[in-house]
Amino acid sequence: MRSKSLRAAVMLGTWLAVATGAGAAERAIVKEVVVAATPQQVWDAWTTRAGITSFFAPDARIEAKVGGAFHVYIDPLAEPGLKGADDMRFMALQPPKMLSFDWNAPPSLPEVRKQRTFVVVRIEPVADARTRVTLTHTGWGDGGEWDKAHAYFDRAWGNVLANLGKRFETGPVDWTEWLDMLRKAHAQPAAK
Repeated sequence: MRSKSLRAAVMLGTWLAVATGAGAAERAIVKEVVVAATPQQVWDAWTTRAGITSFFAPDARIEAKVGGAFHVYIDPLAEPGLKGADDMRFMALQPPKMLSFDWNAPPSLPEVRKQRTFVVVRIEPVADARTRVTLTHTGWGDGGEWDKAHAYFDRAWGNVLANLGKRFETGPVDWTEWLDMLRKAHAQPAAK
């Protein structure tokens, strides 16, 4: 009899936890785009230096293996550690269907930048030379810089996926203007 009461109490407790939000899903950013490319072309765009520089950033160091480098340099002229996604790594690879990597916040958010979040990119064919790319970014803390980082990446990932789509429609991103802007910014004396 005691066993039935205990089981009922556990079931009730589980139901209450779910009903009150204790079992609620973690917050995540989910973005999706359908691009004019095959899954293999999309895979190559995410897992090679030439691919990353064609849509994501002007420079990168990419080693497509578990634990391999996934360093995406938004500002390749900055000091090491401040280039963008410095020292990130691939967590899992299932060619040409899924890849994941750890990720950090921009240098403007130093407290959150010290920690890591996680990104999963899923690649799914939807028609001849049409592929759905779904990006899910999880691992968020709460409050302060975490909320700022979440808002930043909610915008940024949409831009990254839009650039991926453009890459297959009109060609690789030309980073000339971006790099010129960075050169000018780096040439200015630091504000006191």
